[in-house]
Amino acid sequence: MFTGIVEEIGTVRHVAPTASGTRLEVGCQGVMERLAIDDSVSVSGVCLTVAARDDRSFACDVVPETLSRTTLGRLARGSHVNLECAATPETALGGHLVQGHVDTTTTLVTRRRVGEGVRLRFAMPKGQARYLVEKGSVAIDGISLTIAAVAVRSFDVAIVPHTAQRTTIGVLREGDTVNLEVDIIAKYVERLLGANVRKR
Repeated sequence: MFTGIVEEIGTVRHVAPTASGTRLEVGCQGVMERLAIDDSVSVSGVCLTVAARDDRSFACDVVPETLSRTTLGRLARGSHVNLECAATPETALGGHLVQGHVDTTTTLVTRRRVGEGVRLRFAMPKGQARYLVEKGSVAIDGISLTIAAVAVRSFDVAIVPHTAQRTTIGVLREGDTVNLEVDIIAKYVERLLGANVRKR
């Protein structure tokens, strides 16, 4: 479980095919102090398990299912990724509950500067519209964000300068693809309400 508060931007050092998918090596500094082998780590919103590590990087194995359903299959040496260590009972919930289980990907439609911040409009992902509500939470590339507006074919988020500087969303360009995870609470509520309706 994560909170969507990115701790560091890491750099992909190596991507190598394996018998079970891909071995991804990420260079970083800050999160290494808390990462051990078998720990969970969020890499641009995808929950992965640390398979190896040294003082400057960690490596994870990514299976074909994850490669095909997220943006991780597009990473190359030099790519930048958002990193967050798994939450503990003492972690401040500054964002929202994020599982690291990406629901789908979507694309950035427009990028517009508003004052010192940025307004981003993303294409509405098919099948996820009912979970995206104005002032609700969404995780984009592992970043906990508040939805500023919802339309039929798109939704907006407003990015403050601090978030732009501390995450990869600051350099996102129109047409870029991102990982998206909707609020898990919304999905549980839908499931429970659906079960009650069927019982009636």
